[in-house]
Amino acid sequence: METLAQLLTYLADLLVYNCLGLSGTDKFGAALHYFIITFSEISILVLLVTYLMGIVTNYLPLDSIRIYLEKNKKTGIGNLAASTLGAITPFCSCSSIPLFVGMLKARIPFGITLSFLITSPLVNEIAIALFWVTYGWKVAVIYIITGIVLGVVGGIVLEKLGMAKHVADWLKTPNSFQLSQEENNRTLLQRLPEINTEAIQTLKKLVVYVFIGIAIGSFIHGYVPQSFFESYLSKSNVFAVPIAVLAGIPLYIDAVGVLPVLESLVSKGVPLGTGIAFMMGAIGLSIPETLLLKKVMKKKLIITFYCTIGIGMMLAGFMFNIFF
Repeated sequence: METLAQLLTYLADLLVYNCLGLSGTDKFGAALHYFIITFSEISILVLLVTYLMGIVTNYLPLDSIRIYLEKNKKTGIGNLAASTLGAITPFCSCSSIPLFVGMLKARIPFGITLSFLITSPLVNEIAIALFWVTYGWKVAVIYIITGIVLGVVGGIVLEKLGMAKHVADWLKTPNSFQLSQEENNRTLLQRLPEINTEAIQTLKKLVVYVFIGIAIGSFIHGYVPQSFFESYLSKSNVFAVPIAVLAGIPLYIDAVGVLPVLESLVSKGVPLGTGIAFMMGAIGLSIPETLLLKKVMKKKLIITFYCTIGIGMMLAGFMFNIFF
């Protein structure tokens, strides 16, 4: 991932600064540079994850996995497993959605798929390492636990609220995984045509929303100064934590990219919990993610999803402020 980011940064530098002659201090240049890198990276990730899910759904005994998860749904074990999987996968919110789609189409229980979707962008192994170095192991460990708990609780709550019926209609027709022995013995090369068809169909449904969402995020990145956020997140503002979550939503930054912003906010006197609430809002409830979710969720589910997770993020921010 780091090599890909470096390559895309180099290409964006070449196009924006050398070919177009724009400056890094120019607002439009900064926004365009950010857009090229982010859109390219997310598009590649979405494509890779979609193909990965195609391979997984062709090889894994998903019916057996689904039956096991359904049996353990009431205990929360499935939600915990999904959140833990989300914590160890290096996906941002947008690239987690194709995997979420794949899980739904494989008939994995709704609440369990949501647990993955919630935790996946929040907890990132590289971000955790940086967290550890910057704020110490206690903050890093508590952040990991918070991200996993938020995923588990959020998935269970939304399942209990009966939100499963509000997924997009095109996801309500599951894939069939009852394959004959002959079909199961096919090589990957023989399976590729159907995997390719499924991946292209999913990508077509999502790519326009990726483009629009990241365009909005790029505009904010280039034109909204960091001081705008600092002025509303001070210690003196009793509503700073809720404002922090809401202020993060218009942005699109992954867990690694937002850490320098978090460090800058904290160094300017913003409480750690308030900064973490801002970070969670930016990486877990961003506008690009919302636009993608519009394709896989109906409005009522999106609103309930955001409200549930947003409240959880606010509680996490208050908790960090109390203990740190």
